[in-house]
Amino acid sequence: MMLPFLRMRFRIFFCIVLLLLCAGMATAQTPSQAKPQRIVSTSPSITETLFALGVGNRVVGVSQFCNYPPEVQKLPRVGGYVHPNLEAIARLAPDLVVLERSSNELTGRLDTLHIASLVVPHDTLEDIYTETSLIGKAVGAPDRAAGLIAQMKGQLGAIQSKAKATPSPRVLVIVDRQQGTLNNIIAVGPNNYVNQILEIAGGANVLAQAGTPQYPRISLETVLRENPDVIIDLSGTQQTEEARRTSRLATLALWNQNRNLKAVQSGHVYAGTTDSLVVPGPRTPLAAQRLFDFVHGIGGSD
Repeated sequence: MMLPFLRMRFRIFFCIVLLLLCAGMATAQTPSQAKPQRIVSTSPSITETLFALGVGNRVVGVSQFCNYPPEVQKLPRVGGYVHPNLEAIARLAPDLVVLERSSNELTGRLDTLHIASLVVPHDTLEDIYTETSLIGKAVGAPDRAAGLIAQMKGQLGAIQSKAKATPSPRVLVIVDRQQGTLNNIIAVGPNNYVNQILEIAGGANVLAQAGTPQYPRISLETVLRENPDVIIDLSGTQQTEEARRTSRLATLALWNQNRNLKAVQSGHVYAGTTDSLVVPGPRTPLAAQRLFDFVHGIGGSD
């Protein structure tokens, strides 16, 4: 007959083993359970990356600027990426909010609400790869993220190789201006995403000069002085095909008033009317190919 103290030691041993088994089972289940099921995106770049990684069905809210892929049109909006609406985010009860710009105040408030957040970079081409990797890891799709990065690098490499076999025209890229005029022009300078894919496409940015801001504000006089071979005007972003056609025609008519520009004389002024050329993300190879077509006079439109 087992002595009382032996029975007690046996019970303690049994309980310890049971607890260890339960802890092991819980640990084994953690990765699956940790995958966020309700994700809020605060920028177009993040949204496009989430959908490209195959987790678009988990996205429950997006920024007011997100419009691609088409599925996002029906999703709730949570404001802009600089100052997202915390109340709108909280109402969606997310288990992950992906932010494009770090904000100690916002991340602190999300922490107070016990809502996990992830801050990703977005300014350069390398940032796109980092963003994709970080998001892939956070949503439980690291292998798919690695595959997407490899695919983008391969496609961009092919475009760059093609561009190296052709001349490099001097190019001016415009991202904003006062609509209906050629005033308050904001162009692409050095050390940014658009300039990087322009270089891959074989264009020589006339404003990629030391000391120039990433996105300088310039005058029409500066355009006339630089007199680029190619002008790519991306200021007329529109949502519908009819609106894009109207915007494209208006943009070309505006530049055609300056017949002393080489780009106008040669017919190498192009109007981009969707945000696919300026949103860093999975569509980068497509953007680089379109810039290649513009830079080398193949034409087309976005």
